[in-house]
Amino acid sequence: MPEIKIYTDGASRGNPGPAGCGYVVYADGQEIASGKKYIGTATNNVAEYTAVLEACKNPVLAKFTHLNFYLDSELVVKQMKGEYKVKSPGLIPLKDELRNMIREKFVTFNHVPRELNKEADKLANQAIDSYHIG
Repeated sequence: MPEIKIYTDGASRGNPGPAGCGYVVYADGQEIASGKKYIGTATNNVAEYTAVLEACKNPVLAKFTHLNFYLDSELVVKQMKGEYKVKSPGLIPLKDELRNMIREKFVTFNHVPRELNKEADKLANQAIDSYHIG
């Protein structure tokens, strides 16, 4: 099985404000999928969780059992690892949904500096730009 790396990012202009998310999936270093989605008015943290959820929904990931996520959101990474509790009522259902989606897989969540997450960041901002003017 190839090594699967998924880079995700969420963006919100105003926090809360117009928000989008993006992701890029790599298998052994080769891009095999990507996506972006405008999610309306949301906080940055909601956008970050939504990015991971949207990546998980991509059918290309169904055949892989080991997934490695890379995010520049330290909050989401630490919450998914159980190092931080989820205190925000708006994030609890997103974390629960994500846990359900990955429960039969081996998953890692890794924090990366923003500069190593440029492609997912670009997609998240393109999602906002394509639906929001101004």
